[in-house]
Amino acid sequence: MAPIAIFHSVLGVRPGITDAADRLRAAGHEVLVVDQYDGRVFDDYGEAGAHVERIGFPALMARAVEAVRDLPDGFLAAGFSNGAGMAEHVATLRRCGGLLLFSGALPLAVLGAERWPDRVPAQIHYTEGDPFRQQEWVDSVVADARRAGAEIEVHDYPGKGHLFTDPGLPAEHDAAATELLWERALGFCARVSG
Repeated sequence: MAPIAIFHSVLGVRPGITDAADRLRAAGHEVLVVDQYDGRVFDDYGEAGAHVERIGFPALMARAVEAVRDLPDGFLAAGFSNGAGMAEHVATLRRCGGLLLFSGALPLAVLGAERWPDRVPAQIHYTEGDPFRQQEWVDSVVADARRAGAEIEVHDYPGKGHLFTDPGLPAEHDAAATELLWERALGFCARVSG
C-alpha cells in the first residue's frame, strides 16, 4: 500500500486528524501526519485564520512540500479544508497516486499551478451546507482533473458542518456522515494504492 500524507485544516492537528490517521493505519496504510503549526491547535476559525495570515500561505505551501520530501513517488495526499489545498499543491509538484480532499478544494490558479497532474484520481467530500464551500471552486477542480484524464468523485453529505468528521467539534460533527465518508475514502485508497 502507498504511504499517505495528511494535511490538517486551519485549526491544526485536532481529533479529526488523529482519527483519520488511526482509520487509515487500521486499514494497513503507512500515514504521515504533517503538522504545519508545530503542535499549535485552535478552536476558533478567526484566530486560526489570523495565524495562517501571520505565517503566510506561500510559507505553508513550502512546508507542505518539505514535509513529504522523503516519501516515495506514488504516495497519496489527503487534506482537510486548508489542508486540501496543501494536498493539491504537493500533487502538482510530486508524483502522487491519488488525492483525498475533505471539506476543501482550491482552483489550480489559486495555487499557481497550470494543470492538474496527469491521470491522478481524487475524491472530494463536503457537506451540502458547508459555510466555507465555494461550489465554483469545486467545479473548477473537477473540470481541471477531468481535462487531465483523471477520475474524480464528488461526495456530498447532508448537513452544514465544515469539519464534520472531527468529534472534537460537536457543533459540526456528524457521526453517520463520517462513517460513510470513511467507507468511501478507504475504498478509494485501496483501489488507487493496491
